[in-house]
Amino acid sequence: MSVGSNAPVIIKRKKVISGDAHHGGAWKVAYADFVTAMMAFFMLMWLLNATTEKQRKGIADYFSPTIPLNRVSGGGDGSLGGDSVFTEDTLAQNGIGASSRYLAQKQAGSIGAVAAREQTELLGIEEMLLGSGGESMAMQNAMRHVVTRLTDEGLIVELFALEGVPLFDAGGADPTPLLEMLLDMVGRVFSLATNDVAIKGFSRSHAIVLAENPAWDHSMSRAERARRMLGATIDPGRIERVAGFADRHPAVANPMSMRNDRLEIVLLRTDLPDE
Repeated sequence: MSVGSNAPVIIKRKKVISGDAHHGGAWKVAYADFVTAMMAFFMLMWLLNATTEKQRKGIADYFSPTIPLNRVSGGGDGSLGGDSVFTEDTLAQNGIGASSRYLAQKQAGSIGAVAAREQTELLGIEEMLLGSGGESMAMQNAMRHVVTRLTDEGLIVELFALEGVPLFDAGGADPTPLLEMLLDMVGRVFSLATNDVAIKGFSRSHAIVLAENPAWDHSMSRAERARRMLGATIDPGRIERVAGFADRHPAVANPMSMRNDRLEIVLLRTDLPDE
């Protein structure tokens, strides 16, 4: 070819593909992480199969960030060794107390024992009270005006009037001989206990034509009179409260019945500590 030829110049470029080049060491790190994870997984499976429920709770306690670690935390008895915080007897023997659950159970059991003992004492008081009716014929007749019941509040002794046999003189708070006999009996029996006492007064309804309803005055003044009379046989400091309820809680359907003229003398239960 001559120097002055006009033939085109062709440039050939060769593309190099490094398909077999080295990839670096990233795959080794990934593989190592995978092997570690599988080892941890199989170890977990082995622990779940080889340990008891108590031991698993101990292991969970050891890795829990919300529970401070101590010399008896984390682990259990048996092959893993150590103690479990759920072992109440071990905690007590080690001198570091017991869990709040165990203490709550002990407190509930103690409260239950006190309540059961008091229930028995109240039942005994009720039996003595009802047995007092055999002292005389007059007392037997008087016991027709007495009803007792045991409630969450305590032992309630209800003294009530009947048609033609009132507890107080008409229109006032002066007690009849019947009420004096009943309150003396209740006071003597209640003096055998130390529980506080509450007195409640109730009155029958009166005709609406009256200018003023005397039910409130009757219930309050009669309850107060009963308080003073009981003070002769029991310590006045034991009387916790005196209240009048007028005709708001009738004992029978007829609100004007004499049966609604009544007193409730309550031997209160002892206040128990909160659980």
